[in-house]
Amino acid sequence: MFVTPRILPAMLVLAAFTAAATFQPPRALAQPAGPTLEMGLAAPPNSVDSHYYTLTPNIALGNHVFEALVDRSPEGKPLPGLAESWQAIDETTWEFRLRRGVKWHNGQDFTAEDVAYTIDRVPTVVNSPGSYALYTKPIARVEIVDPHTVRFHTHAVDPLMVADMSQVMIIWHGLGPNPSTGDFNNGRNAIGTGPFRLESYQSGNRAVFLRNEDYWGSKPHWARVNYRFIPNDGARVAALQAGDVQIIDAVPTSDIARIRKEPHIAISEATSLRSIYLRTDFRSDAPSPYVFGPNGEKLDRNPLLDHRVREALSIAINRQGIADRIMSGAAVPTGQFMPPGTYGYAPDIKPPPYDPARAKALLAEAGFPNGLTIQLNASNDRYVNDAQIAQTIGQMWSRVGVKTQVDTVPFAVNAQRSARRDFSVTLGGWSNSTGEPSSGLRGLLGTRDVSRGWGTVNQAGYSSAEYDRLVEQGLVTVDDEKREQLWQQAVRVAVRDVAWIPLHTQVNVWAMRDNLKHTPRADEMTRAMDVAPR
Repeated sequence: MFVTPRILPAMLVLAAFTAAATFQPPRALAQPAGPTLEMGLAAPPNSVDSHYYTLTPNIALGNHVFEALVDRSPEGKPLPGLAESWQAIDETTWEFRLRRGVKWHNGQDFTAEDVAYTIDRVPTVVNSPGSYALYTKPIARVEIVDPHTVRFHTHAVDPLMVADMSQVMIIWHGLGPNPSTGDFNNGRNAIGTGPFRLESYQSGNRAVFLRNEDYWGSKPHWARVNYRFIPNDGARVAALQAGDVQIIDAVPTSDIARIRKEPHIAISEATSLRSIYLRTDFRSDAPSPYVFGPNGEKLDRNPLLDHRVREALSIAINRQGIADRIMSGAAVPTGQFMPPGTYGYAPDIKPPPYDPARAKALLAEAGFPNGLTIQLNASNDRYVNDAQIAQTIGQMWSRVGVKTQVDTVPFAVNAQRSARRDFSVTLGGWSNSTGEPSSGLRGLLGTRDVSRGWGTVNQAGYSSAEYDRLVEQGLVTVDDEKREQLWQQAVRVAVRDVAWIPLHTQVNVWAMRDNLKHTPRADEMTRAMDVAPR
């Protein structure tokens, strides 16, 4: 039996799990008969390891191969996944009843031991730039009741267990101790229960999936999927028009109106759960690495710690202008995490007003009447028009006296910079894939404490005892209405502090050949399972 201090198996099933966990390679991948789907995706994942990085492209790729206990509808509502049902046994115990008859891609049975093994593995992933421990830290121990029943005993009341378990992909316990991320990428560990099996993965190029003929659920229409990564907007659109791919995501905003009129091409769209924002350096009063005086001179302090400077940077941005001109309407200006109509959205929090005159005045009050010089870091291949957005913000800041050098690089490079905390101001995005704001509240703005899964991507260093207290209260509040009020209060504190600079919520747009139909998802994931013949 695979045992850790966090796993407490019931005595009645000890005998059933005594065999040592050993690696068994997947069966030879037989080529299923049927049609091939050619897909073109804008943002490449950086790993097949579904516990490596809380990154939407990684999750989307992983969804083809792996599954969670809880699934999500296109709108973000929880659905049965590998667990058929769940219930709170008491204030600190959740019970999940597992689906029977599920097979791993190697033919082994899916059991509760796989769940326990997964929960134990999540916080141990080496060099994770965004740990899934955010979702597993509330679990104090795992109890295997029987092969198809597992209980999570939590440190405290945890009303978000179901939402959190929709984010944790279950892996096979037979991978043994410390399965490496590299062995997921080379296919050795890519053994899932999902609708597809991984045939191959080439980082930055493509993944190839084959239909899992033994899948427990509804089998996808496609026997084979070429999951191609085409970050260049023009190349991705051209590939669709030429018929090299049948569906693309992240349709360039400048092309949406034209593509709508093209024969034999259809559009699919949905308001997303992804917010785009800026993060500013809160880490120390010592000089920030990429902030200087108006003529590039070194400073003796970090101006970004001054609330007036952060507010000036925020209100110097014309969010509606970006939404209209850069995003061609495929964005909704925002001042918070969640879009209107979703759980946790605070109607009283409006997008910060565009006020360049006041921005100049605030900079002068903060002791910078002649402005500043700042480097703005951003990706150029991750979010819709990310490089253009950054360049536009740089121009807006320059108009109020903040000379801005914009440095755009591939997302993989920018993510490593952020992980090293090598930035002063950086552009980012957060997809609230659980359908409510707790993951963002904890991960992005919670005081960094990796041991309990807080601040997992809070490289900027924002920390507020008041904010943390409200989030902590929300995490143990069972009443949905009261919990939402606590989320809203926490966001108000963050807005008051200018803890981050929200920009807009993306509208997700896909384009496809008109012989296909597609179910758009608010979590912006692009999956073969959501595409079918019309």
